[in-house]
Amino acid sequence: MKRKLLIKIGFPVLLSGLLVVSCTDLEIEATDSIITDQAQGIFNGVENVEASLNNLYNDIYGQLGDQANFFALNEVSTDETLVPTRGTDWGDNGIWRTLHAHTWSPTHQYILNTWNNLNQNVFRATEIIDDRSSPSAQEKAEAQFLRAFSMFFVMDMWGQAPFREADEGADVNPTVFSASEAYDFILQDLTEAIPNLPVTGPSADTDRASRAAGNFLMAKLRLNAHRYKGTDTPDSADLQAVIDAVDAIEADGFALQAGYFDLFTESVDNETIWFARTSVGNRIWNGMHYNQVSPDNTGGGWNGFTTLAEFYDTFEGAPNSNYVGDGQEERRGWVPDATNADATNLGIGYGFLINQQYNVNGDPLNDRPGDPLIFTKELPGLSGNSERTGVRIIKYHPVNGAFASHEIVFRFADAHLMKAEAMMRMGGDATGMVNTLRALRNASALGSVNETNLLEERGRELYYEFWRRNDMLRFGQFTRAWEFKDPASVGDSTRELYPIPPNALLSNPNLVQNPGY
Repeated sequence: MKRKLLIKIGFPVLLSGLLVVSCTDLEIEATDSIITDQAQGIFNGVENVEASLNNLYNDIYGQLGDQANFFALNEVSTDETLVPTRGTDWGDNGIWRTLHAHTWSPTHQYILNTWNNLNQNVFRATEIIDDRSSPSAQEKAEAQFLRAFSMFFVMDMWGQAPFREADEGADVNPTVFSASEAYDFILQDLTEAIPNLPVTGPSADTDRASRAAGNFLMAKLRLNAHRYKGTDTPDSADLQAVIDAVDAIEADGFALQAGYFDLFTESVDNETIWFARTSVGNRIWNGMHYNQVSPDNTGGGWNGFTTLAEFYDTFEGAPNSNYVGDGQEERRGWVPDATNADATNLGIGYGFLINQQYNVNGDPLNDRPGDPLIFTKELPGLSGNSERTGVRIIKYHPVNGAFASHEIVFRFADAHLMKAEAMMRMGGDATGMVNTLRALRNASALGSVNETNLLEERGRELYYEFWRRNDMLRFGQFTRAWEFKDPASVGDSTRELYPIPPNALLSNPNLVQNPGY
């Protein structure tokens, strides 16, 4: 059985965007984000649904585990994360700096890569879903979930979503859904999928789509619905749907769990609704200094990613140190010192690393030039940094193994806060729900909850979990000023969407470039 060949476009399209390989019958034409060998649109179904579905999961997991592309567009573009240039390290022709400063252009490589990856995911899922592939009810539901997940982020990041049916050949320009049309399409996918997804509670099996994962994505979709529908305020029916979806997740056995950093291991917990089987090494080593080592990485960290002083300051605790006893809430973590650095922590802290760093023996570390390795809260800018500037983030600890294949994508604490937000936006009081979570995290109770401190609470709980850009957009804070954002970008609503890559515009005339680009 002949199967359509999919190849991701990861390079600029030359001339008219058409490449022909003449030594075979394979005609390769650039489309919205894929290349197909069937210009006539002949499709007889995928040869092996199980293998195709497994491959799609694996590719999505790889995309989620990357430190660039999807992660960078959703985290480095916010007030939470930046990648400063240190000498020539992490310069990369400004690819990281422009994301944080909101000065990216349509040719930004991570924008192109993410566009290609997500749209390719959508098409591959569509092939599996097609009746000619004869998927089982559960296989179809899992593919619908993965399609909904991928299209959700296309819609969220670009405000439009190309779509091609499995039997449409390369001579057919893909349909382009508006944000509201994409919303309806995703809503239908999830509505159909959820009843046919397995009921999977807290277990080692939450790496696959489940009814709880479907309800989580449904809650996320409905909570943001007003953004995609183009209305000013959330609709009460959408907000009630958020509450109902979270209640359904809870009915499947998920709940808040004490022990914050214990969640970010391979052990089964009550919060992890969906995790990606991908190495967490990028989340560990992209911020660690070159002289901070572990048994599975004796070469040390990569000394790149940091957080902003203003984000660090949203956590309770001493302002300029994070050692044990500094009055910090649990989520800010702690840094070992000469008295408690040992093999159980490798001398490497949890959460936010600031001030003097130590090795496994409790000896103070130096940077490569020989200065004390003191991570400072303040940075001089996006460029001109030393090896020591910036507070580092460690959510997945190297003592658990840098190659542990367990990165959380959906977590119950997020669902809990989504329900609290829905209640608040319906006129209710979310203070009790937020304080329930804060008590588990050893943070003091809030007297009341409004939009400002609910967004801050989401940041404290969910940092480095892909959702900061989406949260800031929903709360109307993505275009505000923060450290090192370009002043010309402050208040610029065109930065709320990324530009359509130029090669996609050339190959699909149904796409229209977003305003401001």
